[in-house]
Amino acid sequence: MEQKIPYKIYLREEEIPTQWYNVRADMTHKPAPLINPSTGKPLKAEELEPIFCKELIKQELDNDTRWIDIPDEVLKFYKMYRPSPLVRAYFLEEALGTPAHIYYKFEGNNTSGSHKLNSAVAQAYYAKKQGLKGVTTETGAGQWGTALSMACSYFGLDCQVYMVKCSYEQKPFRREVMRTYGATVTPSPSDTTAVGRKILQEFPGTEGSLGCAISEAVESATTREGYRYELGSVLNQVLLHQTIIGLETRLAMKKYGIKPDIIIGCAGGGSNLGGFASPFIGENLRGEANYRIIAVEPASCPSFTRGKFAYDFCDTGNICPLAKMYTLGSSFIPSANHAGGLRFHGMSTILSQLYHDGAFEARAVEQTAVFEAAEKFARVEGILPAPESSHAIKVAIDEALKCKETGEAKTIVFNLTGTGYFDLSAYQQYNDGTMQDHIPTDEELEESLSKLPHID
Repeated sequence: MEQKIPYKIYLREEEIPTQWYNVRADMTHKPAPLINPSTGKPLKAEELEPIFCKELIKQELDNDTRWIDIPDEVLKFYKMYRPSPLVRAYFLEEALGTPAHIYYKFEGNNTSGSHKLNSAVAQAYYAKKQGLKGVTTETGAGQWGTALSMACSYFGLDCQVYMVKCSYEQKPFRREVMRTYGATVTPSPSDTTAVGRKILQEFPGTEGSLGCAISEAVESATTREGYRYELGSVLNQVLLHQTIIGLETRLAMKKYGIKPDIIIGCAGGGSNLGGFASPFIGENLRGEANYRIIAVEPASCPSFTRGKFAYDFCDTGNICPLAKMYTLGSSFIPSANHAGGLRFHGMSTILSQLYHDGAFEARAVEQTAVFEAAEKFARVEGILPAPESSHAIKVAIDEALKCKETGEAKTIVFNLTGTGYFDLSAYQQYNDGTMQDHIPTDEELEESLSKLPHID
């Protein structure tokens, strides 16, 4: 007799993983090193110290240590909202009429409303431990800025947030949550930094991008005594902290003997997909499993599916180190779609190398189709999902419908990293029928890719 799976699978508090997993230790081809744009040579740890906290630099450059201990103070904070539930989407399965078994890891059950808090508390902890006054950062849709402002408030740090201008205007309530936690929020690009003024001069009237906001946040950190920059995605250290998601998911599934066939996560910079999928990718790399893993990105910002694997600047102002990644070019500014957290021109170096090596597949989906899936999910599962997470929902539904056609009862698991209650203007546009799909032309992409730096 088949074991009945609960609607929600919870781990016990004492089962929260006490170590993060570093997938680089199991990668045959390690991510290419960050390059100093001035010298053209790999960056040394001391060159990164004006930008990042010392302990985070160690994590950023560590390609060999498979397991890294989670500090006790971070574990203590995690217990406010972790472990998060793994949910069997019985109602969605029934609505689709599919034999597939669908699960989602729900990361929206905390005050910040997303998975971003997993890394924010770690980064704030290391900043406090180093004796810093405060930190600067960028945020797209606002989830990361909210999470970091909350973590900084907890540890008594100042928090300066540069929020992508279109999201600043689209999501005023997310902005107010950050301010409630004591953060200063500036729309980017702004006239408060030299690089912001330069971007405004080059792109008059721009709605901004994560690349623009990163430039401003880095400049702000490096020109203030006692401050460092902290990033919510892309970096190796961030993917490391987010593996708490995938590790909990694996433990919960093993409790009930569940073996996933398909693992799905949205991809913008990499924190969502990387944190969720890395423990499963590690099993594949070690020859212990053969999971099918799918990265889902917006068609308006298709780094994996239409980008180039090359060295590029991580920011629009070209003041950050060069990273080898799938990129659309640092000068590419995506359309003002509503998945603000996925509007980054590049991708994590870890995920870029893994994708280049064939460790997973990628798919680009259009905005209106994403919101159609989000609405279907909300109506049957009772959670209003964030636009970013809804990319994963869209492909999970697509895969479940394929199972309906073939009669295969595959097990699909995706990461639902946040709620969409601050994205109601986007839902309004979808419901009013005024939402549009913006897909860059080949000519637009070629223009930005032609400006890539030449690195051997």
